[in-house]
Amino acid sequence: MSIKENPSPSPSQEHVAFRENSTVLIWRNSHNLSYAPHWHMAMEVIIPIENYYDVCAGSSSYHLLPHDILIIPPGEIHTLTAPDTGIRFIYLIDISFLSKIKGFASIQALMSKPFYITGSSHPQIHKGILNKFLEMEEEYFTDRQYSEITIYSILLEIFSRLGYGRTHNEDLFSDVRVYKKKEYIQKLNIVLDYIDINYADCLSLEAMANMAGYSKYHFSRLFSEYTKETFCDYLNLRRIKAAEELLLNDSLSVTEIAMQSGFSSIATFNRLFRSLKGCSPSEYRKLNTHIS
Repeated sequence: MSIKENPSPSPSQEHVAFRENSTVLIWRNSHNLSYAPHWHMAMEVIIPIENYYDVCAGSSSYHLLPHDILIIPPGEIHTLTAPDTGIRFIYLIDISFLSKIKGFASIQALMSKPFYITGSSHPQIHKGILNKFLEMEEEYFTDRQYSEITIYSILLEIFSRLGYGRTHNEDLFSDVRVYKKKEYIQKLNIVLDYIDINYADCLSLEAMANMAGYSKYHFSRLFSEYTKETFCDYLNLRRIKAAEELLLNDSLSVTEIAMQSGFSSIATFNRLFRSLKGCSPSEYRKLNTHIS
């Protein structure tokens, strides 16, 4: 298998470029350079092959060992620290258009924060997902016709496996029968799809509970168990995610971005943004690494 490497990047930030007319970048990285805090709108996946690799993303730190998988969602501020020697595969993939796929909001909810997959933490899915990423990498470097379509088909299978792993988790809705668990998941996915499209509107807990057909108290419990967030926190996360993308547009003021993201108060937006991202919207904007 022919492996290509990108030119050595600056230690201050990642300098990478997609192939012409491509939305996928995969490279075999062996540089011993570290990267200051930065973010981009591509999903990043890091898989060490030889030696470890240290990543700080959000409020968590990860010491990745060979064949561990770390999926960093778009917009997540992260810092990379390499050992003196080592090899890792790094994937940068634009997944923005996948949001139009029905049910994909539930996958986005699963990956609202970095998703760390190891043989011990996820023994049922780790090997299969690792093999799929390696298959994706091999397809990328063959550079065959339709290889990018093939890569996205593999990615969708990975997402499907992640979703399947969550919905078939025995701890999820463990106190109900299988048919009731299936009903909960179907109805909650409908709500998540709705929030994903209408996050900027005034969405209330009562309205979403009515959409699912449950009392607001029952809905709140189900929603929190499924997404690991309260309804209010999840809605704010979705709005902040929209703001992240809008911050790429330098012509928009922070106030305009707050309003377009669904926040009625600039003070609330600034407070929540700093709480979730660790910096102000203006500071966050400056940390963007442009990927062409």
